[in-house]
This record gives sequence, C-alpha cells and structure tokens, in this order.
Amino acid sequence: MTREEKGQAIQELVEVLDQSNVIYLADIAGLNAGTTSDLRRACFKNNITIKVVKNKLLKKAMEACSDKDFLDLPQTLVGNTTLLLGEKANGPAKIIQEFRRKSEKPELKGAFISGEVYLGDKELDALAALKSKEEMIGEIIGLLQSPAKRILSALLNNAEKSGDAPKEEAAQSTEEPAEASE
Repeated sequence: MTREEKGQAIQELVEVLDQSNVIYLADIAGLNAGTTSDLRRACFKNNITIKVVKNKLLKKAMEACSDKDFLDLPQTLVGNTTLLLGEKANGPAKIIQEFRRKSEKPELKGAFISGEVYLGDKELDALAALKSKEEMIGEIIGLLQSPAKRILSALLNNAEKSGDAPKEEAAQSTEEPAEASE
C-alpha cells in the first residue's frame, strides 16, 4: 500500500467513525468461511456494517477524529480487528452473543457508543442489555400514560357506579307511590 493509499484509507475511516455513534471492535480470527459468511448475513439483516480493518490505519483514524474521544479503545487494536457499525446500541452485541453460543468467536475487543467507551469482552452482556432509543421512548411513553390510564379508569368506574344509582332511586320512587295507594 502506498503512502497515498494509506492516507486515503485513513480519511475514509475518519469519515466512517465521524458518522457512527455505535462502533464495535471485534476479533473474528479463526472463524471458518461458512461462519464468517453467516456473520456477514446476520449483520446485513440487522443494518450493521462489518469491515475488516488494519489496526494501524484504524488507530490513526481514531486519533484524527476531532469530535470523538476514544480514550483507551485504540489500545485494544492488537491482532485481527473487525469493525461493526450499527444504528442500535445493542445490535452488534446481540449478534456477537448469538454467534458465541456456537463458538468462542467473535470476541469483543471494545465499543464506542454515543461517547461512552466499553473495553473488553466482559462488557458484552451489558452492551446486549442496552435499550435502543425507540425502546426507551416506548417505555417512557408507557410510564407517562400509566397514571393517566388509571385516573381515566377510576373516573369511568365512578361514573358507571353513580350512573346506576339514579336509575335505582328512580325505580324505587316509582314503586313507593304505588305501594301507598294500595
């Protein structure tokens, strides 16, 4: 690779990193061709971009990113590195977990999610448990609706009970005069 090609590759990686808020670094070395192909298909299905990158180029690209601080993440760039870029914070972690049921790889090296850095494979369960923006919004809406639904339900129950009472009183008042006239 010439110096110009390296510079261009670094610039492309800088653009990719700048545009992504969900960045995972994994080691997929040792996966056979079939498993690697399955991993790529699963990533494609879940809108996750997967790229095998050179460590030195990725490290330089991380250093060149002006608006993101990757902290200790560049230190994980040892051995084979695969870049997983997604929209959902937990998407790549769930895919890695799924593949880990069958083998020891892919191994999580680290992740950068919306300014937070996660280092090491021990963080995989925590990353998979993260909720997406849509899930969080749904939960918040559900929590906000819950008290309003309870109040509305209570009001409807009270209205039904009080709506029954006048009917009973009216029925009793029409019966009483009939009894008095006999």
